[in-house]
Amino acid sequence: MLKKLLFVFFFFTISISFSQEKSIEKLSAAPNPFSNSTIITFHSDSDSKTTLTVKNILGKVVYQKSVETIKGNNSLTFLKGDLTAGIYIYTIQNKENSVSKRLVIQ
Repeated sequence: MLKKLLFVFFFFTISISFSQEKSIEKLSAAPNPFSNSTIITFHSDSDSKTTLTVKNILGKVVYQKSVETIKGNNSLTFLKGDLTAGIYIYTIQNKENSVSKRLVIQ
C-alpha cells in the first residue's frame, strides 16, 4: 500500500512539473556562429530580473550579466570580448525558469 501511495505521489509530482508553462521561450542567438558579437533574443511571460550566463565546455562561467526584462520579446547583445574561438553554452534564467543553448565563436 505504501509503495502504491509513493508511486502515485511521484507520478503526480512529475505530471505537474511537465505541465507547467515555461516563462522563457523562443531563445535564439543570431548570428551563430559569430566572430565579434551576437544578439540573443527570447520571449518572457513577465517583467523580471533575468541573468545571462555563458559557460565554456568545461562548465566554467566565463560571462554573467543580470538585466531587467519586460513581458514580451527581449534582446541582449553579447560581445566576444577576450573569449577564444570555441563552443559555449549560454543560459537565460529568471526566478521561474532556465533555458540553455549552444553558442559558437569563430
